[in-house]
Amino acid sequence: MILISLKHLNQIYNHAFLIYPEECCGLLLGTAKDNKKQIIEVFPTKNTWTIGENKKSSNTINNHEKHLSKKNRFSIAPSVLVKIQKEARNRQLQIIGIYHSHPDYLAIPSEFDRMIAWNDYSYIIISVTSNQVNDITSWQLDNTRNFQPEYIKIFN
Repeated sequence: MILISLKHLNQIYNHAFLIYPEECCGLLLGTAKDNKKQIIEVFPTKNTWTIGENKKSSNTINNHEKHLSKKNRFSIAPSVLVKIQKEARNRQLQIIGIYHSHPDYLAIPSEFDRMIAWNDYSYIIISVTSNQVNDITSWQLDNTRNFQPEYIKIFN
């Protein structure tokens, strides 16, 4: 179970609307105890997704890669992850998860989401269009590296 306040949920929604039609992303800081995580802070980050510097200037990008963009992929810079992890530790918090949006798509993890996911993190996904949130879900990897739904409890 992951606990999130309305304030933090609205912060995620606003980030998703601001970045639409690209995927927004960010870190969830909080505490974890007895299979219960509580979000204490939402830290929006920049989506730094690129296909790859070595392919940008070449003509070898295949058709599949031409369709990969910030509209359907996200990445958080490793330097940002390390910086926020250190700041969280100094405050007796930890990174307990990552959120990102799926513009004009369902709030279910993609194969790409599964490939880049880390164990023990919660992954909140927001299905968003230009003017509304359609759904919000949370997921965690199991022992076989498959996503399982995680209950979201919203409080004031």
